[in-house]
This record gives sequence, C-alpha cells and structure tokens, in this order.
Amino acid sequence: MATLRVPEAVPSPEQDCERLHKAFQGFGTDEEAVIWVLGHRNASQRREIRDTYQRLYNKSLIDVLHSELSGDFRDAVILWTYDPPERDAKLARDALKQKKKGIEQLKVLVEIACASSPHHLMAVRQVYGSLFECSLEEDIASNLSLPLRKLLVGLVSSYRYDRELVDSGIASSEALKLHEAIKTKQLDHNHVVSILSTRNIFQLRETFECYKQNYGTSIDQDIKNCGAGDLESLLTLVITCIDTPEKHFAQVINESVVGLGTDEESLNRATVSRAEIDMIKIREEYSTLFKTSLEDDVKGDTSGDYKDFLLTLLGARL
Repeated sequence: MATLRVPEAVPSPEQDCERLHKAFQGFGTDEEAVIWVLGHRNASQRREIRDTYQRLYNKSLIDVLHSELSGDFRDAVILWTYDPPERDAKLARDALKQKKKGIEQLKVLVEIACASSPHHLMAVRQVYGSLFECSLEEDIASNLSLPLRKLLVGLVSSYRYDRELVDSGIASSEALKLHEAIKTKQLDHNHVVSILSTRNIFQLRETFECYKQNYGTSIDQDIKNCGAGDLESLLTLVITCIDTPEKHFAQVINESVVGLGTDEESLNRATVSRAEIDMIKIREEYSTLFKTSLEDDVKGDTSGDYKDFLLTLLGARL
C-alpha cells in the first residue's frame, strides 16, 4: 500500500552519505542527487544515513539540508528525513504552540492518535517527552480547553490492541451508548471518550457499522447534525481517521492543492506521513472522491525540485 519505491540494490549508508556530501560541495547543490538518495530510502535506511553522515563528517544531516536547500523543497525533505516518531512529535508540538488552535491545527494530533499504529503513538509520546521535557498529554492539557482537551488527552493517552479482534456484542452495546450520547448532545460524555480511546480500530469499525445498521444513519452524520462547533468537527475527524484514514488524507491533500494558493504544510504532512503506509489507497480514494488523479493535482499545483520530490514519494519517479 506504500508508494515509496526503494531500489532492489540499495547502496550502503556510507555510499549514500558520500553521494549526499558530494551533492553539497562546490557552487550550488545537486538537488537531484538529494531526491534520488533520500526519496528512495525507507525510514530505517534514512536513519542509518543520518547516523552515518554524523559519524563520517561530524555534521548533522538535518542541519546540512537546512543550510543547503530552501523553500518548500527544504521543508519537505527535512520532514521526510526525520525519524517518523520525531517528525510527528515536532508536528504535534508546533500545532499546540500556535496562537490559533482550531480544528485545522489539531488535525495532526488526531492523525497521530487515530490513523497510526499503537506502537507509533507510543514512540511519538516517548520522543515528545525527551525533546520537550513534558508529556504530550501535559501540553494538550495546558494549551487546550474543555471539551477538546478531554477528548484529545484520552486519544493520545491510549494504547489500543493492534490485532484484528472483534466482538459483535460489544459493538452493538457500545453503538447504543454512542447513540444515546449523541442523541442527548453529550458528545464529550465519558462513554464516548472511553470507547473511542480504548477500543482497537477493527472493533470501532464494527461498532460504527452496527450504529448505521441499528439507527439508520452513520455516526458521523448524526454528530454533524448536533451542530457545527469545534467538538462536532473534532469528533467527525476522529471517526473518519479511525474508519477510513485514506479518505481523510485524500481530503487533506485535495484541500491543500485546490483553490487559491497551496497549503504546503498540509500537503507535506500528508504526503510524507503516508508514503510508507497507505498512499496507494489514498490515491485510489482521491480518484473516487474527486474524479481526478492525485498525482496530476499535485503536479499542477507545485513546481521545480519540490514537485519532483513529492512525485517521487508518490511513486511517480524512479
């Protein structure tokens, strides 16, 4: 399901570092070499390259990329070069430290908690504490107010079972609890937070299906019918990231490239975070939702090395 294309014969980390080091020498930078090396290596290989570069040249590869590259291309390459847990910890911190913390800014927290593996969420929390000397939960609690705080603390504090285990009886009973909370507009009820925070993804998908079968409408539609506030929007986002993450990220990418200007931060986040996970499904969902090619839309809204790098991660170039 990943679009990242790693060659069958991968050079050693030392060879990759030598090529990168050469790309940074002399007048200007060989951006194509940077794309070729980093854009065709998986997370563990990129980690080896960073460690080896530091050992060989006594320099941080991230720092060198920051000084040698520029603009949106630099931002995307650096985001990709970070270890995924460190990348997401930094994205979460940036979101929580922004002056405005609306749903658009909080999307990354929901993505980390609901569209990632339990192991990845745990790793993000560990890295977050090491980097910022406080927990992710503490930062959410101190930067957000109720009821968003209650839901997000619950989501990032969870450790879901990561196997496909489903109990239809539990799904039916918890669909009832969710329906009662939504019907009475108690969207931050303890039952809602507990169910969404603790059940495994497959169990929750079964619960959402039971909800639709038992009550005639989808859970996200009933939540939307409660109003248009931040809590309703956040809960709808949570449901989508759990139920159909490929739909969520297809929408993020579409919103980032359609209309006036480009939202490069959202485009980078979605492309970089999913290229090794489910970008093929996202491309298929994008085509279904918007009747156009994701690659074509990205190509039409970006240019130069930045465009080439994103298309590389999307599997369009080798």
